[in-house]
Amino acid sequence: MKPTATSSSFEDYVKVIYAYTEWQDKPITSSVLATRLGVANSSVSEMVRKLKDQGLVDHQPYSPIHLTPKGLSLALSMVRRHRLLETYLVNELGYTWDEVHDEAEQLEHAVSDHFIERMSAKLGHPFRDPHGDPIPDAQGQIAMVPSHRLDELDPGHVGRISRISDHDPELLRYFEQQGLGLDTELLVVGQLPFGAGWQVRLRTATHDAGPLTLGPDAAVSLWLASVGQHAGCCVQEPTGGTLMVPHMSGL
Repeated sequence: MKPTATSSSFEDYVKVIYAYTEWQDKPITSSVLATRLGVANSSVSEMVRKLKDQGLVDHQPYSPIHLTPKGLSLALSMVRRHRLLETYLVNELGYTWDEVHDEAEQLEHAVSDHFIERMSAKLGHPFRDPHGDPIPDAQGQIAMVPSHRLDELDPGHVGRISRISDHDPELLRYFEQQGLGLDTELLVVGQLPFGAGWQVRLRTATHDAGPLTLGPDAAVSLWLASVGQHAGCCVQEPTGGTLMVPHMSGL
């Protein structure tokens, strides 16, 4: 059955709330949610009230928005749909990774649960999408790879790219031109003066390439999973794990 406009809006909202907090501890506010969705603050306020009435979010006036267990379950279901669709478009239909987000946004509300599970099987049940974001399984479990954002790392740190933000297609094209993709190994050389960005070296099996200068927008769009340790490292390693929520189909 085709979802109604209201149910599609609920799905979009909880997905954005979840995605904002997936790679950081900072909760989302109404103003940030409005910016992410490209709508007016008044529209967000009204929709958040509806989400609260449906038991999908907890929210008090002038406070951040938090998903309830029911809201989290719906969000993970939509995230699974979106990321499997992106993966299918890249792997099977030849899309590039900068093209798939908007296509998946259109398709995720239209296809059935059965279609999604057949797609997952066709793809071999992938654990991440083309940008490195984890794909929840059909039971609502999601495994996060312990990772740091590039601008959080100190000089000498080595890591493999585990996630690349897909918020800017032009930036994705730039990364591809520079040879940066999932599992690319980088050595952090250091931060440039006056907030000009970061300098890194690409590491291959035979040699270190580079150096490569990445501006601030690029640096905050890359996450690295640490490779080994280096002397004097002051970065505390994050703990990875699996998040599990009850799977609720048909919402």
